[in-house]
Amino acid sequence: MIVGGTTSARWSKKARKTYLRMVQSVQLTGSSLKMTRSDNPSIGFSEEDARRLHHPHDDVLVISIRAGDYNMHRVLVDNESSADILYYPAFQQMGIGRERLVPTNAPLVGFGGTRVYLLGVVTLSVMVGDYPQKVTKDVAFLVVDCSSAYNAILGRPTLNAWKAVTLTYHLMVKFPTEYGTGELGGNQVAA
Repeated sequence: MIVGGTTSARWSKKARKTYLRMVQSVQLTGSSLKMTRSDNPSIGFSEEDARRLHHPHDDVLVISIRAGDYNMHRVLVDNESSADILYYPAFQQMGIGRERLVPTNAPLVGFGGTRVYLLGVVTLSVMVGDYPQKVTKDVAFLVVDCSSAYNAILGRPTLNAWKAVTLTYHLMVKFPTEYGTGELGGNQVAA
């Protein structure tokens, strides 16, 4: 689990308490928002979705994405991460200049319980899915200089922005688009 980053750093103690009261209020009374069927598409998984995998497995969900002008492989999808991470070796391979890094002092905790300080934040346009069921969003990646088997980690900020549903049994991410449900299959070999 990765905790911290720019998402949590901008919240004061008072803001976190206010947010907690709002969440508790919604949990107790139910949401006051009314969504139409088209705003809330049903996303499901079937055994057919898992047919291309070797079972049983205990693999993590590793995907490929289009980040900026680059196809990035070995991207870990981590529902427990409160941040989107880009590892510095991948940042360098993409040829992005350090001048694009926006400084930040938000530390991360979770890499073996130690604090990791950021080199900065870089925002990249990330595209997933196949035409026409694709989604493109700007993702603020926290750039860290430490070793990893992955090039990047996609955490809750991006998964929530995509309204994505992940399922590790199927090694798949599904997300709504205006043209139906988009899919992104994981790479079991890379996992």
